Amino acid sequence: MIKMIIVLLATLIPLAPFVMYFVGLRNNQLKVTRNLVLAFKGYNVFLALMGLGIIVVWLISPDAVMAAGVIAQEAAADPYASLAAGISTGLAALGAGVAVSGTGAAAIGAIAEKPEALGRSLIFVGLAEGVAIYGLLISFLVLFG
Repeated sequence: MIKMIIVLLATLIPLAPFVMYFVGLRNNQLKVTRNLVLAFKGYNVFLALMGLGIIVVWLISPDAVMAAGVIAQEAAADPYASLAAGISTGLAALGAGVAVSGTGAAAIGAIAEKPEALGRSLIFVGLAEGVAIYGLLISFLVLFG
């Protein structure tokens, strides 16, 4: 029962910054920004507490955690396939991050000068994000193909 309550609270924690933002919309913009930054700081603290909670649950029930690890090892027959899938996904996500940072900055600049360019700029940012999806598809092909 306690584990169910912990899981329920852990799933509600990511909603805290959004709740703070929409509650702060009733006030002026400066206060909204301060509340949002405070909410994100609190969110980081809650993430640290969730990690600590996972460690505590692992220490309370190590048998279940170890059994899950054995089942996962049996499911992954080839360790090199898992390594290749992780590398393809990681490098694709890294490349997509670099691409989105460049295209996103250019898109914001273009939209600031000419608001009609929103559609075209979203297409370029979406194409840059597609690189990560291709890496994920390759990792699925390596694992299950």
